[in-house]
Amino acid sequence: MKKLIILAAVTLFSLTSVGQSNPEDLINTFFKEYAKSPGKAVEDIYATNPWTIRIKDGIETMKNEVNKYTVDYVGKYYGYELITKKQFSESFILYSYMIKYDRQPMRFIFKLYKPNDKWTLFSFKIDSDLDDEIEQAAKLYYLNLDKEK
Repeated sequence: MKKLIILAAVTLFSLTSVGQSNPEDLINTFFKEYAKSPGKAVEDIYATNPWTIRIKDGIETMKNEVNKYTVDYVGKYYGYELITKKQFSESFILYSYMIKYDRQPMRFIFKLYKPNDKWTLFSFKIDSDLDDEIEQAAKLYYLNLDKEK
């Protein structure tokens, strides 16, 4: 019993302290765990924010979503690439990543917030509309046709 309590305390400490001094560390920790256990990675990054206790159902939904990305469903997982990083202020940053699977790319959007001295997850979104967006970006009205040749 004593070992179980110590293990629980160490686990809770590691969840709240890993990577919070640097937003990139928080993301890197997420993706390291995601490669092994997607649901646990989602659970761990949400655990960086004490307010997420109010949205347990939403977290379970996200865990179930990433756990659906099996080899049979989307193919092998090959890693991730940064699409963009937008910094609103010193304390609020958005990271958008392309997640690479055999069948198709996915996008994970992380919004991180530092209310005081530690970075926490503010929001996490998943979408699969990258192909629509790249097609939209290639339309003529987005191109600069006034370039000199």
